Amino acid sequence: MLYPASHNYTLGIDFGTSGARAVVIDSTGIVQAETKISMTSDALTQISTWENTLFSLIEQIPLKLRQQINAIAIDGTSSTVLLCNAVGTPVAPPLMYNDARGVTVLEQLKAIAPPNHTVLSATSSLAKLLWLSQQPTFTDAQYFLHQADWLAFLLHGKLGISDYHNALKLGYDVEYFCYPLWLTELAIAPLLPQVLAPGTVVATVTLEIATRFNLPRDCCVCAGTTDSIAAFLASGATFPGEAVTSLGSTMVLKLLSHTRVENNQYGVYSHRLGDLWLTGGASNTGGAVLQQFFSNTELQQLSFQIDPQQASPLDYYPLSKPGDRFPVNDPHLPPRLEPRPDNLVEFLHGLLESIARIEHQGYQLLQQLGATSLMRIYTAGGGAANITWTAIRQRYFGVPIVASKETEAAYGTALLAMRSINSNRN
Repeated sequence: MLYPASHNYTLGIDFGTSGARAVVIDSTGIVQAETKISMTSDALTQISTWENTLFSLIEQIPLKLRQQINAIAIDGTSSTVLLCNAVGTPVAPPLMYNDARGVTVLEQLKAIAPPNHTVLSATSSLAKLLWLSQQPTFTDAQYFLHQADWLAFLLHGKLGISDYHNALKLGYDVEYFCYPLWLTELAIAPLLPQVLAPGTVVATVTLEIATRFNLPRDCCVCAGTTDSIAAFLASGATFPGEAVTSLGSTMVLKLLSHTRVENNQYGVYSHRLGDLWLTGGASNTGGAVLQQFFSNTELQQLSFQIDPQQASPLDYYPLSKPGDRFPVNDPHLPPRLEPRPDNLVEFLHGLLESIARIEHQGYQLLQQLGATSLMRIYTAGGGAANITWTAIRQRYFGVPIVASKETEAAYGTALLAMRSINSNRN
C-alpha cells in the first residue's frame, strides 16, 4: 500500500479486557493499518506486559506509515489504575477495572462523597486510591494514574496528566471541570492527576520514542479516553438522540443526550462528550445466555427460520445467573427461561424477543430519567450481525437500527486524535 506524503495519519491504541489493538487512519477516516495482541487475564495485570505490548503494537505498523503519523491517542479500561513514584515507575502492581478490594473503604468513602455519587462503588478509581493509601507502598507514591495515562506517559514523558473520561470515577466534576472541594481537602489530593479534555494535545513524543519507532519528531500525544467511550466514538453516532447498543456477552446501552442523567440506583451515569452527555446503563442479559443453549452455527441457522415480524408469545428475562441492575434493579432477580418449548426455533425466538424487550425498557428508562429522545440506534458486538434479531428489535423501536460503522475501540481513539489535530489547525 502507498502512503501519500500529503496525507495525515493518526494512531489509536486500545487496551481492552482481552488484549490490545492499534489502528492507523488517514485524514478521511480510512483505516490504513491494524495490529492486535491478545493477552491472558494474568498478563493483563503485569505492568511489564503493558509496556511491551504498547511498543510491539507500534513496531508492527509499517515503517513508511509510522514516519507520517502526526498524532497518537490511547484508551484503557475504565478504573484500571496504578501508583507511580517521581520518575513514573510503578510502586505496586496495577489494580484492574474489576478489582473490588475497595469494598473495604466504601463506608469511609460514603462519609466523604455526596450520596449516590459515581465513586460510591467498590471498583471506582477513588475507592482504589483510598485502599492504596492504606498500603505500605503508598509512602513511595507521587502520582495516581489510569492505565491510559501511564501508557501515554511512556510516549510523551509527562507525568500526572489524565482526561475527564477516565477521571469521572475518580470524582472529577465533568460539569464544572474541576475536582470538588470534598475531594481536594483529602490527604490523597496531591496525587490526583491534572485533568484535560479527551483528545487535548499533551506533548510531542520524546526524542527517544521518535528515534526508536521512526515517528516524526513533532508527532503529538493526546489525552486519551476509556475503551467503552472509544467504542462509542467508532460507531458513527454523533447527534443527540443517537445511541449505541453493544450486544456482546452482556448488553450495554449508551445514548447521546443534551441533558446529563445520573441515577446511582440503576447504575446510570453520564460522560461528557464536548457539549453533550453520553448516558447509559448495562444489563446482564445478552449473548452469554444465548451461548448457554446454542452454538454460533445453531444461532445462525435457527435465526433464519424465525419470522421477525411475528411477535413471540414467550416472556423471558434471560440471565446467566441471578441479578440485574438495569433496567430492573434487583441483585437477586432470578433468570426467567420458562416455559421452554421443544421447538428450538420457538425457544430462540423467545430469547431474542425478550432481550429486545429489555433493551427497549432500558432506553425508555433513560428517557424517563431525562435523556434526549431516541432517534437512531447503532449496534456493536456479535449480535449486530444477526439480521433476524435486528428486525425484531426494529419492531420494538420504530427508529432506524444500523450496524456501527466501525467496531474497534482503537478506531474511535484514532478519530479522537484526528479531530484534535484538525481543531488545532483550524
